[in-house]
This record gives sequence, C-alpha cells and structure tokens, in this order.
Amino acid sequence: MKHFSFLLIFILFKTAVFSQNHQKTMKELLSDYEFKTCTTTLDGLEISYVKEGTGQPTLLFVHGLSSNSDAWSKNIAVLKNDYTCIALDLPGYGKSSKPDADYTASYFAEIIHQFIQKLELKNVVLIGHSMGGQASVKLATTYPQDIQKLILVAPAGLEQFSEASAGVMKSFFTVASVKNTTDAQIEKNYALNFYVQPEEVSKMIEDRKQIKEASDFDANCEAIVKSVSGMLDDPVYKDLEHISQHTLVIFGVQDMLIPNRYFNPTLTTVAVGNIALEKIKNSKLEFIKDAGHFVQFEKPKEVNALIQKFVDEK
Repeated sequence: MKHFSFLLIFILFKTAVFSQNHQKTMKELLSDYEFKTCTTTLDGLEISYVKEGTGQPTLLFVHGLSSNSDAWSKNIAVLKNDYTCIALDLPGYGKSSKPDADYTASYFAEIIHQFIQKLELKNVVLIGHSMGGQASVKLATTYPQDIQKLILVAPAGLEQFSEASAGVMKSFFTVASVKNTTDAQIEKNYALNFYVQPEEVSKMIEDRKQIKEASDFDANCEAIVKSVSGMLDDPVYKDLEHISQHTLVIFGVQDMLIPNRYFNPTLTTVAVGNIALEKIKNSKLEFIKDAGHFVQFEKPKEVNALIQKFVDEK
C-alpha cells in the first residue's frame, strides 16, 4: 500500500510539473537573447525589443517570418560600437504579444511607426529582412518622415505571384501544418535559409522545438499563417517606385527562398534584385557570395561592412 501511495504521489507531482511547463508562454520558454530585452506597450500590446549602443544614427532592425529580434545579434554585436541599434519582436513573434490581427505589411508598418513614435527615435535607418523587408517598404512609403535611409536584406515583395499561385500557397500554410511540423522538418526548414549553416543556428532550432509546448504557440502559428497571406494580399511591388529614401538592397547569391523556385522557376535571385534596382530611385544593389536567405546571420562581417558604408555615406 505504501508503494502504491508513493507511486500515486510521484505521478501527481510529475503531472503538476508538466502542467506548469505547458502553461509557460513563448516569452518564458525562449532561451535568452544575445542582448537584454526591454518591453514597451503599444495599444495594449507588449512589444519586446533590444537596444544597444548610443551613437547616431539609430539602426532599427525588423526580422522576417518565424523569426525574432535575436536574428540580428551578429550585426548588433559589431554595429552597436558606432550606432544605436534597436531590434524589435514584431507582434505575433518572439517575446511580444500575439494578438488576433491581420499581419499584413501595412499592419506591421503601423506597428513600427507607433514604435518609432513611442521611443521618440530620430535619425532612423530602417533595416528589414525578408517579410520585415516588405513591411519596411510599406513604412517607407506610408510614413516617409519616419526614416532617413532604408536597407532591405533579402526582402519579400519584389517578386510577384499570380492569383492561382497565391491561392496554392495559402492553402498549403495552415495553422495545423505549422503546428504539426516535426522536429526533423524544423531542421530542414532552417537549413533552407543558409548556404552553409552556422553552428549558432542550433539555438534557433532548439527554441523552435521548445516553443511547441508554449501556451501561446497556437497564436504564434496563427500569426505565421496570417503573415504568409498578408504578404500575398498586401503587395508592395507598386510601392517600390514611391520610395524616396536612399536604399540599399542586399541578397545572398545562393538564396533558396527568394525567388520561389516552384512558382517562379525561371526567375533568379539576381533578377529579383534587379527589380529593386530598376524600381527604387536612389538605390544600390549588393550580392554576397556563398550566402543564403539568412545572409545577415551567415555572413555578418560582409553585411555589417555594407551597412556601415551605406549609413556613413553623405
């Protein structure tokens, strides 16, 4: 009887521990970012961000799909020595709130605009990666007074998709498909972002696996699905010619995600980059060899040098 009582107590204890872990949010389950996180509130939403350095101008970094502000850690580590570097977790991602929202480029642009106003940021150079690049284009044209210069790193929104192709992509990305991604597929998905995957990516992969137990993981999956639809339903292609700021566009030569090889098989990364060069006034285009879509993390030294040169140009 004593053995049975002990076993029952042990089972109840383990169940309680599991229940407590299951109730943790993504903010609690994510490993520590490279830099200390801060929090501000925008219309009731908690927005997490990192801020390093005190120089001018201010570099404001915007991450891409399924990512967070820590994606810029290798860039901030160097650039903070000369500039104020701020990177935020967009709503729906990382340690920020995960609201029921549209998650379009326009939505993110509005959030970034409010963030700039709330923190009273001046002399801003906006730097957006992938989905964050598309949102940055929308902000640059909707609130041109907010930023001085624009840097787009492997930006989404340059290539176009037919209505049929967009429909297929939307049907493929569902909350269930994102939620039920296996650990093996998570590893494959990350590998697609790199030409040669850096060792530090293992932290991102473990975080992605870990957050499956978060109480707000479903909301994160919803944000990802809506973000994919948002990029398709709120295009910025026609906005490109209205960008007034000096703009730098950076691509990794071996980017396997842009362009989409399935829907645009004849399009190349070079051709996508040239769309920006053709459409955006006062723009320059740079390609980095031996680098994939996550070029700022795979080749930080080269990207940091390009950013610094562009920012310091008069």
